Amino acid sequence: MKFSKYIYKHTNEITIASAILIGIAFAGHLLGNESIVATFFLIASIIAATPIILKAVSALRYRVIGIELLVSIAVIGAILIGEFEESAIVTFLFLFGTFLEEKTLGKTRNSIKALTDLAPKTATLVTDYGEVEEDVDFIDEGDVVIVKAGNQIPVDGRVIEGTANVNEASVTGESKLVEKTTGSDTFAGTIVDNGTIKIETTKAGEDTTFGKIVELVEEAQDTKSHAEKFIDHFAKYYTPAVLMIAFVVWLITRDVPLAITVLVLGCPGALVIGAPVSSVAGIGNGAHNGALIKGGEVMDTLSKADVMVFDKTGTLTKGHPEVVSFKNYEATDEYLDYFAQIERQSEHPLAKAIADYLDSQGTQTANQLEKVASVDTIKGKGVKAQINSGDVLIGNPKLLADYAIDLSSEQHADYEKMTSAGQSVSIATIAGKVSAMFGIADAIRPEVKEELATLKEMGIKQLVMLTGDNAATAQIVADQLGIDEVHAELLPDEKVEYVKKMQAAGLKVVFVGDGINDSPSLVTADIGIAMGAGTDVAIETSDVVLMSSKFGELVHAYGISKQTVRNTWENIIIAVGTVVFLLVGLIFGYIYMASGMFVHEASILVVIFNAMRLIKYRPKSQQVDKNLMQVNLNESGNH
Repeated sequence: MKFSKYIYKHTNEITIASAILIGIAFAGHLLGNESIVATFFLIASIIAATPIILKAVSALRYRVIGIELLVSIAVIGAILIGEFEESAIVTFLFLFGTFLEEKTLGKTRNSIKALTDLAPKTATLVTDYGEVEEDVDFIDEGDVVIVKAGNQIPVDGRVIEGTANVNEASVTGESKLVEKTTGSDTFAGTIVDNGTIKIETTKAGEDTTFGKIVELVEEAQDTKSHAEKFIDHFAKYYTPAVLMIAFVVWLITRDVPLAITVLVLGCPGALVIGAPVSSVAGIGNGAHNGALIKGGEVMDTLSKADVMVFDKTGTLTKGHPEVVSFKNYEATDEYLDYFAQIERQSEHPLAKAIADYLDSQGTQTANQLEKVASVDTIKGKGVKAQINSGDVLIGNPKLLADYAIDLSSEQHADYEKMTSAGQSVSIATIAGKVSAMFGIADAIRPEVKEELATLKEMGIKQLVMLTGDNAATAQIVADQLGIDEVHAELLPDEKVEYVKKMQAAGLKVVFVGDGINDSPSLVTADIGIAMGAGTDVAIETSDVVLMSSKFGELVHAYGISKQTVRNTWENIIIAVGTVVFLLVGLIFGYIYMASGMFVHEASILVVIFNAMRLIKYRPKSQQVDKNLMQVNLNESGNH
């Protein structure tokens, strides 16, 4: 056992030693000293064959017949018949190929390794005796930790004291700093850019959102596609078959070198490794770009999608009301300050949307606080307040009608235009005159229309919206986005029924939702994709998680799935083509043991390098955006 561990640990050194010995042997050729040639080739063969034979024996203990067994038998046979040069070159090429596989495969796992490295290791625990550095594994729910500027947040929790700006890119993929104040939720693995906060722990260690992300990606690598399962099943019978064929060749021809060559050429290395390396590279690419795909089988199914079904609220739209239209008739900056202050005193979502909009326009309300008095909420209509200039009304036409305030023809036209676009309208008046009009809606995500068009260009045949919202609003959103089919005013179970109907029609259905109220549909669809920003329900329910809830990630997930499946089949074709080439070469006499092994190892590297192309994959739309950004940067630099 100790011997085996020692050999495995120093396999790279053995490979180098084998290369040096082979070099000395070839030098002996030049010197004409055949004893040197034979001796050094034999030593190189024995040294390099040792780790290969040990792996073959270890596999046989578990009743697994692998590539190592084929190479071991071939090398031992070559040594017995005195083909030392052939055996030395074959063993060296096999070890060198394994070394290159490990190096190149390591690159495909960089995204996953980066995630694991980001996982927090320690936390500063707040105790009755002061602050104590503690391993995160010993942090429990309810414990309070303190995180200062530049440090990593070690737990999922809720801020109970302090204010800080946090970089959440490791969880959401969004690099923009997020302000955290008392009551804000935090994610483990994110970094405090500035400020200091105390956090009450809700989840720690593997139970955190970050921990689940790492677990998800690691599990995804082990979930095999249909192609991988087929290859595994094929290889189980292929290797024993090659042994039998080599034995039959020896029985018929009594040609030991030929039988040994059959063993070498029969190694199915490229075929066995081609599919897994594509899958790992594709999953790694997705993880790096914010799309967590749960394994090769999910990748395979997603690539064959016919229909994409979308929830509306929180998926196609932002999920909260905001001002999307604004008309200013005679509202001064001072009046806008009044409106913002008044609306801030209301808990109504439309009032909050107006206050947020005015804040974003740069209104300053603090110096107006003493001038706003007696803010009254009028249920179903709006609010009324008093300022120095008179009464202020902010609400719908019913509120204006109560105070006999009429809209002008221009204002009425603006009102009709906003309502016909599915917007809720709030009208602001001061002293009986209409000053401003706000059109409020759950705004469509700005990138959605272009990304949906890209999905159709990439192969999605139909876009469908299933929503619980009213039919008129749903249809307006669908018309703006180019959705093919709309079904509105649905309960969660009714959405499931529509998904089942499409599946019954023979369609591969992808459901894209927010991962909470759409969980039944996410589970029912062939592929469930959650716009969940890393929430627990999204991760556990869906097949794909879009970490920052961006549609660009959806396009990327679909694109990388198609590319990965295509890449997998390219690798299979390369592997099978190599075997055919070698067999034909054997028949016509231009392939021998060493040259066959060289081609075999070269084919393995070809499929690995082909799969590594997936690491840099980006959909064409994202490539165009990146190029335009670079052009703009260059132009800015020139100016």
